Amino acid sequence: MIHSKFKKILILGSGGLRIGQAGEFDYSGSQAIKALKEEGIKTILVNPNIATVQTDESMADKLYLQPLNLPTVTKIIEQEKPDGLLLSFGGQTALNLGLELDEQGILKKYGVKVLGTPVATIKMTEDRELFKKALAEINVKTAKSFAVTTVEKALQAAKKIGYPIMLRSGYSLGGLGSGVIHSDQELKIRAMESLHGAPQILIEEYLGGWKEVEYEVVRDCDNNTITVCNMENFDPMGIHTGESIVVAPSQTLNNKEYHLLREIAIKTIQHIGIIGECNIQYALNPKNGNYRVIEINARLSRSSALASKATGYPLAFVAAKLALGKRLDQLQNTVTKKTSAFFEPALDYLVIKMPRWDIGKFKDAQMRIGSEMKSVGEVMAIGRSFPEALQKAVRCLNIGADGLGDYPYEIKDLKEETKNATFRRLFAIYQLLKKNTSVDEIHNLSQIDPWFLHHLQSIVKIEKNLKKDKLDATLLRQAKQNGFSDKTISRFTNNTEDKIRKKRQQYKITPVIKQIDTLSGEFPAETNYLYTTYHGKYHDIKPSQKNLQS
Repeated sequence: MIHSKFKKILILGSGGLRIGQAGEFDYSGSQAIKALKEEGIKTILVNPNIATVQTDESMADKLYLQPLNLPTVTKIIEQEKPDGLLLSFGGQTALNLGLELDEQGILKKYGVKVLGTPVATIKMTEDRELFKKALAEINVKTAKSFAVTTVEKALQAAKKIGYPIMLRSGYSLGGLGSGVIHSDQELKIRAMESLHGAPQILIEEYLGGWKEVEYEVVRDCDNNTITVCNMENFDPMGIHTGESIVVAPSQTLNNKEYHLLREIAIKTIQHIGIIGECNIQYALNPKNGNYRVIEINARLSRSSALASKATGYPLAFVAAKLALGKRLDQLQNTVTKKTSAFFEPALDYLVIKMPRWDIGKFKDAQMRIGSEMKSVGEVMAIGRSFPEALQKAVRCLNIGADGLGDYPYEIKDLKEETKNATFRRLFAIYQLLKKNTSVDEIHNLSQIDPWFLHHLQSIVKIEKNLKKDKLDATLLRQAKQNGFSDKTISRFTNNTEDKIRKKRQQYKITPVIKQIDTLSGEFPAETNYLYTTYHGKYHDIKPSQKNLQS
């Protein structure tokens, strides 16, 4: 049923600049505002972060640049008297605040209805014990675990499971306070720290070496459910997804594994009653296909923004409409303008998200990365192959590397940084491959799937060929298809960048300009995600795009 009675809706933003919140949720908040305004609903936004699109004066009808805390938002509710409240567009900060408003009776007192996923469902996904029980009802596997509220109970739980164990915090930002624990002494310290910032922690079995896979799922109030995008991490379990290179769609799952996890995602989301968009994360055993559901984010996440841009499917916009009670088949596909939003996008390209860190700025900071997020941003690259997209992503990081082969800083112990992941692990692996270290040895050190490592090895092989062989049309085309820039090729072949460019044009090796989810070569204004890829033959493009041709 469409909530036509709602005339004024309050949207909680994600708060100030901090790892795990802020800019990564600007997309979802902005899209939600646009969706509500299209329905003629007045929007009230609370978000103190001025460095976002959603806080522009042209966005929400009324903007409060105020702290996202209980007293402030209570006063705003009292003054504005909104009909409804959206919690799922401001990340963990908005979700936690919404739960607090409900628990304190503020929403009931002022007659404010939470739209989209019900509060009871949100609580269930955030409370680890409730989460486990709900999934057990439909025979969906979760990690063996115990939800505890004291250090003593944490130690007892660890004894039952056996070290190493994984510690996770409930209601936390970016995996804050989580990590792999190897002893009672370490657990005492980490549990005490985590319980200072969260009411509950989870002690669970450690699934080191398992693959980490995510699905973005959308469901409406009539139980229509679709999976819009699936992704897998380059790094195995133990590294936060915000710290890992993420590949969409998944590349190493077989057909059985892909459809098993898709079916579980749909069954789980329908059982717990999500309305709108959510993210479900799995651990998958690469040896036997066994799985565990790790968590469900009953909200838009940084993965949702990646999935939206990767597929062209406007997840946040659709989720806002579904929160009003609309069905997927009633929503228009924003690109085609003819079909509905009730479809699952098909990708004939590959997208890579790569994190960026600024750890090097801090003299005594630990370079190690793990289950607690330290990255301060990320880039997205698109291509026809993993090597092409990967090298594009490296260039986008703006760290002084034009590709995998020219990381500008010395890595003293390559094997140590491969085994115990740091933010330089990708470059350490590449340098090991250049020293002829085998894929098997690197896999044993890192537990990274050999599929990825073999592709890195192929990039190394092309780099070596560029340095020793004559640069003919075949080698040049191969280099471009594997993501080497003209600048990199010129350095490896002792040429100038201009000479390499002219040689490409001579061989008619020019980029093909593509656009996500387009019809018959059209370039609709609603879809802006262009990418280039090399096929080695000329494709005509619009005159306005001719400057991209070379």
